[in-house]
Amino acid sequence: MNWRVILGISKTHLLSRIKQSSVAALGVTFGIGTFITLSSFMTGLNGLLDGLILDRTPHIHIYNEIEPSETQPVDMADQFANGFNLIHSIKPKQSQVRIHNALALINHLQADDEVLGAIPQVQAQVFYLAGSIQLNGMLNGVDVMEEVRLFNLDDYIVEGEPEALATNQNGIIIGAGVAQKLSLKVGDRVQLTSIKGELFPLKIVGLYQSGLAEIDNIQSYVNLNTAQRILGEGKNYISDINVKLYDMEKAGVMAGQISRQFDLAAVDIKTANAQFETGTQIRNLITYAVSITLLIVAGFGIYNILNMMIYEKMNDIAILKATGFSGSDVKLIFISQALLIGCIGGGLGLLIGHFLSVGISHIPFETEALPTIKTFPVNNDPLFYIIGIVFALVSTFFAGYLPASKAQKIDPVDIIRGQ
Repeated sequence: MNWRVILGISKTHLLSRIKQSSVAALGVTFGIGTFITLSSFMTGLNGLLDGLILDRTPHIHIYNEIEPSETQPVDMADQFANGFNLIHSIKPKQSQVRIHNALALINHLQADDEVLGAIPQVQAQVFYLAGSIQLNGMLNGVDVMEEVRLFNLDDYIVEGEPEALATNQNGIIIGAGVAQKLSLKVGDRVQLTSIKGELFPLKIVGLYQSGLAEIDNIQSYVNLNTAQRILGEGKNYISDINVKLYDMEKAGVMAGQISRQFDLAAVDIKTANAQFETGTQIRNLITYAVSITLLIVAGFGIYNILNMMIYEKMNDIAILKATGFSGSDVKLIFISQALLIGCIGGGLGLLIGHFLSVGISHIPFETEALPTIKTFPVNNDPLFYIIGIVFALVSTFFAGYLPASKAQKIDPVDIIRGQ
């Protein structure tokens, strides 16, 4: 078996039918190019949507759940132990919003090797005031630099800097929706009143915009101490603890352990965003289904072209066998032709897919809901390129193998006699 001779014959066959060879290569090129472009664009969009929710959602959210007691006094009375008890108008049990001994719990969590960070939060209901106008609002008291480190808060601050809040105990990063309604800007002062009626003037040091109107119209950020002062509570008052793990997949198990051990509500990220995660899975499924269909269609096109090429080269096959080439040699000639088409077409497909993806990533995409996004999101994952070239070679191999197996069995005497 002389590979130089086999490859030389394959090259001659491809060049002698340059139009058919080009069509076959272009089938691979556009199939692979479209697969890479579609996969990069669709997964980029999915990543953007995921980021809007998951970047700002803790892996575990710990808080005190206000709910009715599961065990009522009548259930503990011996005389009613064997009865069927019906209880109406059950009221929630008396419990504090604050987390008992929260600072010790945070230290315990931060000492865990699985935890990237655990940070306190104080939520306070307030009213934003502008003359006689009152807007309902939610104030989040946070350690702003830890929010930046763990939850990328700075990506959603469209004006100002998080450091300005960290150094100003009377500062506020206000929601963009609130600022628009009250005609406020960075540097202005906004009047807030707590549910107890106390008035607090705060200086706006930044504007926050998540892209979700229902959040931007009510939510703002202040320092932890500021929120505690607005509520009239001490420095140990913590209403929520947000935990981020190194591995998000472990959030469900750890949330269950925290809930049982500390008698607190602990919600993991998958439970909190179950509907959103289902939507993401469906979008990914559609993306990959369409992409794989494109590759399969391209593979059938290659098979048809190579099949026709073999029927047109019956005389060449007869001559090759008559001059001493074995059936295996003939088979390898046509398989090598298919692989050459796959290499050339696949390589061009990778280039076209890359340039199209880069072109899409430079198309302006500006919307008021997503001020930090300037162009269409594209995911240039190298895995797409690896899948593309592997599929190009595998599909062209099988597309050439089946016709080549027929060529291997051709009897040169029958062909020459027919001529």
